[in-house]
Amino acid sequence: MTLIETETKYLTAAFYKFVDLPDFADRRAPLLAFCEAHNVKGLILLAREGINSTIAGMPVDVHAVLAYLRQAPQLANLEHKESWTSKAPFHRMKVRLKKEIVTLGIEGISPIKRVGQYVKPEDWNDLISSPDVVLIDTRNDYEVEIGTFKGAIDPQIQSFSQLPSWVEKAKSLEAQNGRKPRVAMFCTGGIRCEKSTSLMLEHGFEDVYHLQGGILKYLELVPPEKSLWEGECFVFDERVSVGHGLHPGQHELCRCCREPLPPGAKDTPMFELGVSCPRCHGHTSEVQKQGARERQKQWEIAKARQINHIGTPQRQERVAALLPADAPVLYSFRRCPYAMRARVPVLVLKDQVLEQSLDIVHWALQQNDPASWSTAGSSKHEDAMTLVQQCDGEFKQHLDRYKYPNRYDLPDGLAHRQGGSEFLELLNDRLSRTAGLMGAQWCWVDAAIAPFVRQFARTDRAWFDAQSWGPLQNWLTQFENSEAYAVVMHKYKVWHQGAKPVSYPATP
Repeated sequence: MTLIETETKYLTAAFYKFVDLPDFADRRAPLLAFCEAHNVKGLILLAREGINSTIAGMPVDVHAVLAYLRQAPQLANLEHKESWTSKAPFHRMKVRLKKEIVTLGIEGISPIKRVGQYVKPEDWNDLISSPDVVLIDTRNDYEVEIGTFKGAIDPQIQSFSQLPSWVEKAKSLEAQNGRKPRVAMFCTGGIRCEKSTSLMLEHGFEDVYHLQGGILKYLELVPPEKSLWEGECFVFDERVSVGHGLHPGQHELCRCCREPLPPGAKDTPMFELGVSCPRCHGHTSEVQKQGARERQKQWEIAKARQINHIGTPQRQERVAALLPADAPVLYSFRRCPYAMRARVPVLVLKDQVLEQSLDIVHWALQQNDPASWSTAGSSKHEDAMTLVQQCDGEFKQHLDRYKYPNRYDLPDGLAHRQGGSEFLELLNDRLSRTAGLMGAQWCWVDAAIAPFVRQFARTDRAWFDAQSWGPLQNWLTQFENSEAYAVVMHKYKVWHQGAKPVSYPATP
């Protein structure tokens, strides 16, 4: 066993995939909850065009997140790259929604539609050694500064979105003898090259290649003695840079601009630990520098006391003092009918995440059903499910457009008020015959539908009360005056990382 194997503890997984994700915004909350439940840290970007991420944690937890992602059919064949480190490379977990998972800023450029030819790391040297190939480093200037392939052109860009302008002006890309050159492009993990080769194809270049898996895969597979790579590769985590075999490099990071320190940076008066470096010193005000000094001071105090200053404790440490091990964790919103229905839109369990309110309802009733709310296994269950699906489908569409017509470019929501009324008349007819929607007793169906009727009624309460829906109005009033309603409407303080967990239901 080598030294690196005995010291490694944290697994870092980098992955991306260009794929159509029309529901990408809905994926954010359950994905963040699942990562936090498994103590995984890092950054995941979600967009309509796909996913891009680097995460880290204990191996079993990182693989659990990857397995969770691959449950979606669009991500079933999601590939990832692994590396190891003896210290946590990230301090927080973030899941962000973006317009693009890598920002190029050009409409219509989509690797989903077409992309350059992939070249495996073991075949890359032969390609870029050919004299008729123009080799382009698509990364930012500070990344290129610490390492690149021999003979590569540096576009000297500060952000990827500047690459299109460089391509239009680059002399090295001009046609010779009526033919545009062959182009080989590379980046850290491969994702920027997906976009850049798609861009080149749009510009009429026919022979466009890119390094499959990026520099990281090349450094992982190609031994140093056969390598055409010079220097180290910048990575966007606490390792700062890596070399062959993906072993952590020698570079340090400026805590202000988050870029690698240039050679000799620490010997200049513009360098101040945690505050500035020669690269960023002139771009921050004295007020900003003073704030950075205070942060650095707090970090040093925390380090001396051997406590965490950045990020959050492990989930087990957060909840152990108040809750039993592996207690369900609820994530909720205010003023949301789905949250009123199940109290939470996301429930994190030991082995899964429930992100649909009805799934949470049924899970809760399986744990405890003292009032016999469940219809599971009864002759009423199919009718119960149909009624709730009608509420969540057609009625919810009318409700949204009635309450928020401006969101849908409507002059008013009156037509949808009429459309929603048809469902309310159906409910009123049921309630004219029985006290509850499924019979003499209140059950889960009443609890699932009442929050949506309440929201519809509150849009124009005077109009709602003027309708001839006596049974429905009484049913809603009883719900709003009930003890269960008071419990579910309790306003909790907004929870922040590091705060004590809050038990539900709230204790007096």
